[in-house]
Amino acid sequence: MLKLYVGPLSLFSRKVEIALREKGIAFEREFVAFTQDKGYAPKHPAVLAANPKGQVPVLVDGDLSLFDSTVILEYLEDLYPSPPLYPATPQDRARCRLLELDADEILFAPVRPLLFRTEPPHPDPARHAANVAAGKAAEAAITSRFADLEKRLGAQDFFCGSLSVADIALFMTILFTQRLAGPPLAPHASLAAWYRRLLERPAFAQAATEMAAADRELSPALATG
Repeated sequence: MLKLYVGPLSLFSRKVEIALREKGIAFEREFVAFTQDKGYAPKHPAVLAANPKGQVPVLVDGDLSLFDSTVILEYLEDLYPSPPLYPATPQDRARCRLLELDADEILFAPVRPLLFRTEPPHPDPARHAANVAAGKAAEAAITSRFADLEKRLGAQDFFCGSLSVADIALFMTILFTQRLAGPPLAPHASLAAWYRRLLERPAFAQAATEMAAADRELSPALATG
């Protein structure tokens, strides 16, 4: 059986979990240690052995260990091609991969400055003020990205025709914007409907529910504002 090492608040781990569940693949899941003050220290030895970066997710399949959510998703597609999570044609698969990259690197870039909201206010007032200012600038960038994604989605149910890794990646990054009190989705009707539609799928709902539960334990600052 496949074994997946994950972090409770790792959006990239949740990407892989959603794909595994959507494909109906049995897997064993092991959470690595995580706290807001120490992060992933001490690093899990199995993760360190598999990934020079020491980061989750790590997927172990027999004597093969893989890291990086994109690499793992491509491996799962090769191993279990049905149901597919990539489009059929090379051109559409390339577009799908670009949307996944958009989620992981372009949209996620302005999400990073919001992560300070998971922690108590910084004791240095100047540092706290700088964090708040960076957060406001990040929200403007996220809103712009939402508008672009709204145009790209249009009237489609999914970004690449049918459910794909692009939807999984974009869902997880947008979930992070919402958990970090980022810009609301409501002004972007198609994108908001897409997000609600995915939340109705058990694999996506489980990821969102478990992420919220982990935040209640690990990120009390989100609840206190």
